[in-house]
Amino acid sequence: MKCPFCGRLNNKVINSRLTPDETSIRRRRECIDCGSRFTTYEYVERTPVLVVKRDGRRQPFDRQKLIGGLMRACEKRPVTLEQIDALVSEVDKELQNAMEPEVSSLRIGEMVLARLRGLDEVAYVRFASVYRQFRDVSEFSEEIRTLAEREQQKPNP
Repeated sequence: MKCPFCGRLNNKVINSRLTPDETSIRRRRECIDCGSRFTTYEYVERTPVLVVKRDGRRQPFDRQKLIGGLMRACEKRPVTLEQIDALVSEVDKELQNAMEPEVSSLRIGEMVLARLRGLDEVAYVRFASVYRQFRDVSEFSEEIRTLAEREQQKPNP
């Protein structure tokens, strides 16, 4: 494994542990040459799922791309990288369990939004604005109104 800082292959594993969903192994590594530390994840290789984009293009499902989008939505919010990774792992697991070779980007977006709503409502609105391609403030307002109505319908403990 190349060190992302110096590019050399001389590193050692300091710590290994299963991720909370037990679908991958998180490894903490240290470069022997430069002393930098970095994290890697080991996943089981699965049958690739193709994502059908809005314009009809097809591309392989890329969990890193989804993590990047979620990190932008969760920027400056109290959401940890572990929570984002767990959310993406849930979506990935659901896609694999469906055993469908192709899935629409719209379906993936809805899967993410369903999970993100319970995690952080501001991140939810941010993600929804990109995913649903909000065109003006009224669309933001409508989404926020819908969230507020759902919150009022929840039973009080």
